[in-house]
Amino acid sequence: MRMKKVLVPLLAMFTMTATMGACGSADGYPVVSETNPVVTIKIKDFGTIEVELYPDKAPNTVNNFISLTKSGYFEGKKFHRAIANFMIQGGSPNGDGMSIGFPYAIKGEFSANGFAANTVKHSRGVISMARTGVMDSGSCQFFIMHDAAGHLDGQYAAFGRVISGMKVVDKIATAPVNGDTLITKPVIESVTVDTKGVDYPEPSTIPAAQ
Repeated sequence: MRMKKVLVPLLAMFTMTATMGACGSADGYPVVSETNPVVTIKIKDFGTIEVELYPDKAPNTVNNFISLTKSGYFEGKKFHRAIANFMIQGGSPNGDGMSIGFPYAIKGEFSANGFAANTVKHSRGVISMARTGVMDSGSCQFFIMHDAAGHLDGQYAAFGRVISGMKVVDKIATAPVNGDTLITKPVIESVTVDTKGVDYPEPSTIPAAQ
């Protein structure tokens, strides 16, 4: 996983059941907690992805994502990278996979970095923070798993899971690429968050790892 191109079971895989239909579309997963924040990512010409965030597993990572969402940072950003049967990645300031110039980083909330509370596995639909080879280098880039990748478990800060819109993830993951760079980079039109009435603080930050 590289961040030059940066980058790079909490729940078991669920079958498509009527229960799933009660908490989202049939191409997602059931929610873990009705009190967890839910992020809605609208992608031009592709559709909408809803993601439940897990503040009990990666609290500062969630605070960071919510802060970026509320600030409007993600609007106009792109998904720049896709590897079918692995993941899609977005959030780079310039859509090129680099985070040079982003003003801060956050500490990596994953077990290899001494953060044992985060037990989220990188199964299909999980959202996680991209980083360089430096443990504490995550900032604004994120990736969503197209399929499970156990070698990432404990190495990256997974912090939520898609509850609706996996068909959109599938479509981006299988779009034409040059290497792992999307030829046409899907544009994020908006990202909004429903915090369920909880006031999440600004993230604790450290100097950017450039």
